[in-house]
Amino acid sequence: MKNAPTKDTPAASVAPASFSREWLQLREGADNAARNYDIANAVSARFALRDQVSVVDLGCGTGANLRATASLLPNTQSWLLVDSDASLLDAARDMLSRWADSADASKDGLVLTKGHTTINVEFANINLASDLDRALAGRPGLITASALFDLVSEDFIRKLARACAAINAAFYAVLTYNGVQRWSPHRPADNQIASAFHRHQMGDKGFGPAAGPMAATHLADQFRLNGFSVLEGESPWVLGRNDRMLIEELVRGHAMAAGETGLVDAKSIETWIKVQRNGAQIGHTDMFAVPGASSPL
Repeated sequence: MKNAPTKDTPAASVAPASFSREWLQLREGADNAARNYDIANAVSARFALRDQVSVVDLGCGTGANLRATASLLPNTQSWLLVDSDASLLDAARDMLSRWADSADASKDGLVLTKGHTTINVEFANINLASDLDRALAGRPGLITASALFDLVSEDFIRKLARACAAINAAFYAVLTYNGVQRWSPHRPADNQIASAFHRHQMGDKGFGPAAGPMAATHLADQFRLNGFSVLEGESPWVLGRNDRMLIEELVRGHAMAAGETGLVDAKSIETWIKVQRNGAQIGHTDMFAVPGASSPL
């Protein structure tokens, strides 16, 4: 649910939604805590006997997916970080340099070391809605993305699954919003706000009508249709008092989105947003897919 609080394009936008560095940094800790360990272990096992791997990260933001995934992969890695927002690519370069044990500029990006791992990183400013083929032109062994697919259309998911099959690449999607919300304390208006939020979420974010809370289902279906073995696991945010800032941002984002739909009256939204929340559960799904329906994961 990357888009909820800080989306800066309206539901009917024609350019892919963009997100602030601050929002992506705020959510990174919750994302890392939520990742499904069984799915992560399946990724690690898949590449355990390889000396190296090439990876494309779609909608990379500030590089958080690389920081969380690199430890699962072989000690020699090449990553292409793809985003339509050049400022986020700059932020990724900066944050990855500070995360690594060492970081050196290369002709095309960065060479990072983290523990025993060497990571060659390149950056590409690409609009995935119109140029997915360019992002995958290097025929990576692994394609990954975090908190992306609720923004894209079912047609884009279908195209991506076919592209992964064409180059025989494994696919790892983490933190795909699945529509589950539980707020603490619960209020009667929660369901009404969630319904309006989902309607807003399924507007065009630059890829056509967005999959929204159905994205995880569409991903699994399309990859299975293209002959992949698919493993899914839940990766919910379980937020408490220590996540106050993130909860507040989520509440504001939901209220704003609900208001823009016109499906909830202003007084109800005002009352809902004033509730002091001490917890929230926001559902996500992680998925790992490998070519060949009978392939062991």
